[in-house]
Amino acid sequence: MLITFKSKLLLAGTAIFILLNSALRAQQIFKQDLLFSNKKPLKIKLNYSNKNLNKNTNDSTFIKSKLIFFEKKINKEIQVSLRARGNFRRKHCYFTPVKIKIKKSDALNTIFSDNRTLKLVLPCKNNRDKNDNILKEFIAYKIYEIISLYYFKTRRLEVDYTNQKNKKGINYNLAGFLIEDDDKVAKRFDGKIVKRKISPLAMDDFNSVNLSFFNFLIGNTDFSSAHQHNGKLLFYEKKIIPIPYDFDLTGWVKPKYGLGITNRLGYSFEERNYIGFKRGKNIYSKVRNHYLRLKEKIFNTVELYESEFEYKKSYNLMMDYLIGFYEILEDDKLYNNLIISEAK
Repeated sequence: MLITFKSKLLLAGTAIFILLNSALRAQQIFKQDLLFSNKKPLKIKLNYSNKNLNKNTNDSTFIKSKLIFFEKKINKEIQVSLRARGNFRRKHCYFTPVKIKIKKSDALNTIFSDNRTLKLVLPCKNNRDKNDNILKEFIAYKIYEIISLYYFKTRRLEVDYTNQKNKKGINYNLAGFLIEDDDKVAKRFDGKIVKRKISPLAMDDFNSVNLSFFNFLIGNTDFSSAHQHNGKLLFYEKKIIPIPYDFDLTGWVKPKYGLGITNRLGYSFEERNYIGFKRGKNIYSKVRNHYLRLKEKIFNTVELYESEFEYKKSYNLMMDYLIGFYEILEDDKLYNNLIISEAK
C-alpha cells in the first residue's frame, strides 16, 4: 500500500509539474504575442525633435525619449531609444521612420516585454492622404499574412506626435504601425536570419514565387531578395525563405512622393510589372491556384477596413488595384503574357 501511495503521489506530482510547465509556457507565449495579438489600434504619444532624429542618429546612435501608451484605459509611460531608419524615406520624407529600442527593465510587465526592438512606420509627407496611405500599406501586410506562413507581425497605431521645434511643439495626429523585429521572426520559427547574399534561385521555390506574385499584386518593384532590399531571408527547415517589408513605394499605395522613381531595373510602381526568376511550371500553377483559392478571404480582409479610410477615393483606388490583379490571374492570356513571360 505504501508503494502504491508513493507511486500515486509521484504521478500526481508529475502531473502537477506538467500542468504548471504547460501553463508557464502558455503564459510565455501569451506575453510574447500580447503586443501583436490585439487587433485594435494602440494609442501612443511621442515627443521628440524630428530634425534631431534625422540628422543625429545612425545604426549605433540613438536619442532618448518617452513613449506613452494607453492600455485598458490607463496611461503608461516607458523610456525608449529612437533612431531614424530607411534610406529613401530619410532623404525624402518629413516624418522619418523610426527604430525603437526598449531596455528590458523598462519593458518589464508591459505589452512590450518581449518586443524590445521594433520598427515604427509613420506617414512620409504631411499631406491630406497621409493616414490613408499608411492604412493601405498596413493592409498589404495583412494580405501577406493570408498568403504566406512567413511574415512580419504588425500592430496599428494612433500616434499623437509632438515635434519639438524652436522650443515650441507642433502636434500631429498620425496613423502608424509597428513591425516586429527580424530576430523575433526567426525565434518564432526556431530559425535564423541569413545576412549574407544568396542567389534567389537557391531560395525555396514556392515561397519565392509566392512572394513575386504578392509583389505583382501590390505593384511592388522596390524589392530585391538577391540584395536583401526591403526584405529578410529566413533559414528554416533547410529552406531559405524571403520575407518582405516596406510597401509604401507600390502601386497599391501610390504615394505622390514616389512618382517618377525607378528601381535598379528601371521599373516604376506606376506600371504593374512581374519581377521574378524562372521556376518550374508546376510551381507557377501551384502558386496561381493558391491565390485563386484565397481570393474571397483576401477581398473580405480588405473590405473590413473600408470604414477606416478618411477618403473614399483612397479605398476605391486600392480595391480597383486588387480587382485588376485578379483579372490578370483569372485570364489565361493575360496571365501568360504579364506573369509567365516576364519571369527572367
